[in-house]
Amino acid sequence: MKTLRRYPPDHFINRELSLLAFNRRVIAQAADPATPLLERLRFLCIVSSNLDEYFEVRVAGVKEQVKLGGDITAPDGISPIEVYRRVCSEAHDLVAEQYARLNNEILPALAAEGIVFIRRSQWTAAQSTWIREYFLSDVMPVLTPIGLDPSHPFPRVLNKSLNFAVELEGIDAFGRNSGAAIVQAPRALPRVIKLPSELCEAPNSFVFLSSILHQHVKELFAGMEILGCYQFRVTRNSDLFVDEEEVKNLRTALQGELPQRHFGDAVRLEVADNCSDIMADFLLHQFDLQKTDLYRVPGIVNLVRLMSVPDQVDRPDLKFAPFRPGLPKVLTKRADIFETIRKQDILLHHPFQSFEPVIRLLQQAADDPHVVAIRMTVYRTGTESVLMEHLLRAAQKGKEVTVVVELMARFDEEANMSIAARLEEVGAHVVYGVVGYKTHAKMLLVLRREDGGYRRYVHLGTGNYHPRTTGFYTDFGLMTCNPAIGDDVQEVFKQLTGLGRAGTLTHLWQAPFTLHGSMMEAIAAETTAAQAGRKAHIIAKMNSLLEPEIIEALYTASQAGVKVDLIVRGVCALRPGVPGLSENIRVRSVIGRFLEHHRIFYFHADGGETLYLSSADWMERNFFRRIEVGFPVLNPTLKRRVLKEGLRSYLADTAQSWLMDSDGRYKLTTTRKQRVSAQDLLLSELRQAD
Repeated sequence: MKTLRRYPPDHFINRELSLLAFNRRVIAQAADPATPLLERLRFLCIVSSNLDEYFEVRVAGVKEQVKLGGDITAPDGISPIEVYRRVCSEAHDLVAEQYARLNNEILPALAAEGIVFIRRSQWTAAQSTWIREYFLSDVMPVLTPIGLDPSHPFPRVLNKSLNFAVELEGIDAFGRNSGAAIVQAPRALPRVIKLPSELCEAPNSFVFLSSILHQHVKELFAGMEILGCYQFRVTRNSDLFVDEEEVKNLRTALQGELPQRHFGDAVRLEVADNCSDIMADFLLHQFDLQKTDLYRVPGIVNLVRLMSVPDQVDRPDLKFAPFRPGLPKVLTKRADIFETIRKQDILLHHPFQSFEPVIRLLQQAADDPHVVAIRMTVYRTGTESVLMEHLLRAAQKGKEVTVVVELMARFDEEANMSIAARLEEVGAHVVYGVVGYKTHAKMLLVLRREDGGYRRYVHLGTGNYHPRTTGFYTDFGLMTCNPAIGDDVQEVFKQLTGLGRAGTLTHLWQAPFTLHGSMMEAIAAETTAAQAGRKAHIIAKMNSLLEPEIIEALYTASQAGVKVDLIVRGVCALRPGVPGLSENIRVRSVIGRFLEHHRIFYFHADGGETLYLSSADWMERNFFRRIEVGFPVLNPTLKRRVLKEGLRSYLADTAQSWLMDSDGRYKLTTTRKQRVSAQDLLLSELRQAD
């Protein structure tokens, strides 16, 4: 049965292809000579990491649709089988470009700077001796070669693990001659090994684990002749399935599902380009994959492992210059953060400004005898988070600590379950939100006894409570003790921990109840203003734009004469610049040193300038299947800051800004005359002075 459509398919760009286009923009950072050399290498590694998740989740989903015979479901009207065909073609081209950049540009440039990756054929006698000793002492003891025969079937290969398929000839001690074996490289082994400097001419010389194993694989198969040894890596479907209608304990259900993530259906096979056709076909058969799922690469099969190289090389001239995040002046005047927030709202712009005030707020709340309760949402925070340590201490001191932990945060489920267990051990209240709705809102509420009553201190953010990622994700955070906002946040926490109907909120827009409708109303108001001949302007910044009703509302606004500026880092299904449909809409994507992550929504509102921050993208899941909040910036000075720093600076970017055309293609806006980087500008303005 065909899915009914409300809007013409040609109004939308395909999500999966748009995501691949984003990764091409990341590769462009690796190709840009203005990017420091080791950072260019890091950008290539980021592409590999992105592609891993892309195949684990997005391609796996498309393949499931094809397998189930799914009909057209996406707004763009492309069938799953056609999406899969186009994705395979685009992904193969993208990977080819990635390795071409690595082999033809970045590795030679690194070698010229004394950073080399030595091939086996280039090892000196001294290096060969050291590498053999390393293999015998550090590598061989943890390897388990598995010969393939009737009593040793093909092993269960872990998702994204490094493996070697070995072609053999000869008879072993038991008279067996299977002709093939599998060697799995334990994840504890480093994939890139730095050689002692006294053995090398170049100051930074590395060898790959794959090269070491290739050279010494014969040690694992005594008396056998090695005909070939080939790296391979399989990517598996990593989406978790939990029947939310049947599950009685979400945490227990996830604990049962997580171990199976490593052994989901295979979706991609990567092999080195020297792999024989016979072995490649054998592996494809073992994993039930097709030729289109095979990716032959001229180099190591997992570039993510090169991510460690910049950290092992002491060459600051080949990396982004370090910086110290700044602080708003008001936070440098007083040690008491509660007193500071009482004086005025505080806006933090990460990573240009420090995340330390948020940590300080939680630290002081844990130690302050006047604080009686702390409530916080946790989506991603890391396994060793200083924020969690403060929460644990607060609970141990007898404060009422309530933490809403999102167990279904993809790829952070285990870390979040560990955090939940630790909090429960010290008496904190741990809840898992609402089954069927991910809790994605970023909220922290501190209840403090003051002046014979209670005052609520609130932090709301566009990004996670993750001290590490705040160092390279762009996000806004707002600290306030505005009573109405405090009441709103308290109401949302009450919904998450208790039962009952949703109450009316004064300032916050909340998904799944009012966020979508409020956005639609704000867009409609701009449309009405334009139709009446008044100024109308929408500026929105986000990670992804996919929700069909929002897209159609923006088309209507454009046709009415509303100027629409969209800054969308990743996936964008809207087609800008189509005559008669969207000629007043411009879409740009900014890709730079930091990961653009804040969501900002500005509406001219007849000069009233409504401005909301949120953790929600304009996607169906954020509007209807998540707990999200959009929060206003009410202070006029702070509102001007958000407009200037978060929106107008990015609209003026001519260094790392890509303009999108109506077919989903992107063109870099760099001009020869002037190269203005929004991120560099914000660094110079907001970082701590040297």
